[in-house]
Amino acid sequence: MSTAIVTLADMLHELGDVPPERIRWKPYPGTATEKDLLRIVAKEDVLLELVDGILVEKAMGYYASRVTIALAFFLELYLAKQDLGVISGPDGLIRLAGGLVRAPDLAFFPWRLFPNKELPSEPIPELVPELVVEVLSESNTPGEMARKHREYFDAGVKLIWEVDPEARRVRALTGPDEVQQIEETGSLTGADVLPGFRLPLKQLFQRAGLKQPTQGRQARGRKGRR
Repeated sequence: MSTAIVTLADMLHELGDVPPERIRWKPYPGTATEKDLLRIVAKEDVLLELVDGILVEKAMGYYASRVTIALAFFLELYLAKQDLGVISGPDGLIRLAGGLVRAPDLAFFPWRLFPNKELPSEPIPELVPELVVEVLSESNTPGEMARKHREYFDAGVKLIWEVDPEARRVRALTGPDEVQQIEETGSLTGADVLPGFRLPLKQLFQRAGLKQPTQGRQARGRKGRR
């Protein structure tokens, strides 16, 4: 943890203004390890990320989960024809750097990372995907996502899709300052990572299904996240 962190507010700001209810207090922030992460994940129905010795619960609502599954469906259809690699889901932890473990909603890994196409057996492999997908939920903040973008690109990720289910649009990033916003009338493409992949966003959200209008903001809690 940075020596500039003196107060709880400093810590939350460093994490990207993540809501405090997503921060695990035990193990105490700054002391958590990968072993702690795996122990808690195995014991509880929760997804965690490890950032600077801090365990952060991953935000995800029901509809965001559904959009993630729908996008995985189209990616699998593409990969069934273009056998370029594999995708993992939100419980597929990856070590981006020492003390930094993220759980992207979806990630694409080319076969060149896996000799003989054998997938790793360790629970947290040190692998850098070429594509990362983050599907926004209510408690994701701009600061949190900006930090994730920096970390992904610093690790070597080539393409990020940030999906906003509420606005029904996607931000496609090919670099920290290279962002394309795709509205519902547009199409998502795989650029150089997934050549030829093209998915109209209308088709994605039709597959995911309609979301009921929000009936007032509900209090955040573990049942509202996965």
